[in-house]
Amino acid sequence: MKKIKVGIIGAGRIGKVHTDSITFNIPGAEVKTIVDKFMNDEIKEWAASRGVMNTSDNASDIFKDPEIDAVLICSSTDTHAQFTREAAEAGKHIFCEKPVDTDIDRIRETLKIVEKSGVKFQIGFNRRFDHNFRALKEASLAGKIGDTHMIHITSRDPQPPNPAYIKDSGGMFVDMTIHDFDMARFLSGSEVEEIYVQGAVLVDPEIGKQGDIDTAIITMKFANGAIGSIDNSRKAAYGYDQRAEIFGSKGSVYSRNDSASTIVLSTEDSVSEEKPLFFFLERYMASFAQEMKEFFEAIENDTAVPCGGIDAIRPVQIAQAALESLKSGLPVKIKY
Repeated sequence: MKKIKVGIIGAGRIGKVHTDSITFNIPGAEVKTIVDKFMNDEIKEWAASRGVMNTSDNASDIFKDPEIDAVLICSSTDTHAQFTREAAEAGKHIFCEKPVDTDIDRIRETLKIVEKSGVKFQIGFNRRFDHNFRALKEASLAGKIGDTHMIHITSRDPQPPNPAYIKDSGGMFVDMTIHDFDMARFLSGSEVEEIYVQGAVLVDPEIGKQGDIDTAIITMKFANGAIGSIDNSRKAAYGYDQRAEIFGSKGSVYSRNDSASTIVLSTEDSVSEEKPLFFFLERYMASFAQEMKEFFEAIENDTAVPCGGIDAIRPVQIAQAALESLKSGLPVKIKY
């Protein structure tokens, strides 16, 4: 069977992760070209080490190539919408890192072009493909905990970003919590109808000077009647804290953090276990590979992608409502 040929735009951290996922885990796909606007000898050498000899600083080299079937958009957020449109107009299947854009109207316009083109479009919310969160979802779907009453998500980074990053990131809700908003939808199987936020700057005053927060408690009401909460921090001194619980009429199911091992050391002085994995690439590497696998399966089998257009727009709408709540100090009903 003919391999699906891929072009990747953006050779930063996530572009490299996806290149490796395809190269080492997906025999039915092949990365043909890597584009980065800052293309240099170091990137070229890295690409060559993965068997990719075609490199460029111009994304049009991917869109114009008739051999390329699919495009992975891993560049900066401000380029996602334009590259998605160009890829769709060129008839290429699209995997786009979140978010497509921070402007809802621009996302809608972009998705209309994608829909008209008939190509596959998958948005990059990799946590849906994580083994822990999938197991939570499957337990809920199997009816093991009855009707969902409450969902709680804990998401705390091991260290804060450089405050300079905040300026162009869209803020904590778009940059960080957007994953949790998507996870809330995924675990509940429902849309968020109302949101209320309490936020503070407790980690780094410089983040506050950028007009952002670094600590938040978020409560939500879902369309199916369930309620939920998210707690966020930009700094957990003990590592990357990623947990969730679904509580229902017949019980609860929750996931613990992943660690390097599951050993518990017990002595007369203390009982201890290993800290959570520190970095998001350690924690979620398998989920990145799995989302790539399912993207290419959707192309090969002409089936629906697991995380599509509606999932590209809803978390951004929730993030905007969260920001409105933070500013007003009031609950906000979300208009979709």
